[in-house]
Amino acid sequence: MVGVTGITLALRLARIHSIIDTKKGLIMKTLILKLKPATLAIGLTLAICVNAFAEGCPSGKEGNNALAGAPTAPVGITDTELAAIDLSKESVKLSERRLRLRKMTIAPDGIVPLHSHADRPALIRVDSGEIFENSSKCTVPILHKAGDIAKESLGTKHWWKNDSGKPVELTITDIVNDKKADPMKDMM
Repeated sequence: MVGVTGITLALRLARIHSIIDTKKGLIMKTLILKLKPATLAIGLTLAICVNAFAEGCPSGKEGNNALAGAPTAPVGITDTELAAIDLSKESVKLSERRLRLRKMTIAPDGIVPLHSHADRPALIRVDSGEIFENSSKCTVPILHKAGDIAKESLGTKHWWKNDSGKPVELTITDIVNDKKADPMKDMM
């Protein structure tokens, strides 16, 4: 996770000073706030969480990748559904859809095979370890480290490989269409 540098907090005055993080191009203007400590804590937590999102494809490496020779079978994967909500019964009324929470462990040299997110948006948090994502939208592998969150959405095809020599733990949330075959589930 890349943290914002140069943050100075004067808790007594609850000031957040100007921050310029040239690596990310992040500019925050000086704010003088007189907030309750709990409000300040929530705001700072949100600011830190925003930085947890993986940076994705390195600058200048965006582009089409046919993923030729991508693996089509899983290796060393344990995938466990922890909970789900039937979204047809919620106020959003999304028929045939579930909001699902999963835990996945990828063993050393493990592979999450090529799959698409054409109909299954997902957020993936790397809880521990490091893993490479090979994406149809990036010409080089993308390294995800503990604390990173990868966003998977329409048009994403990719596969993942654990070259770290240690198990990788992921927490995954996705919206799955129960009327369509789940290729990942079928492969496990």
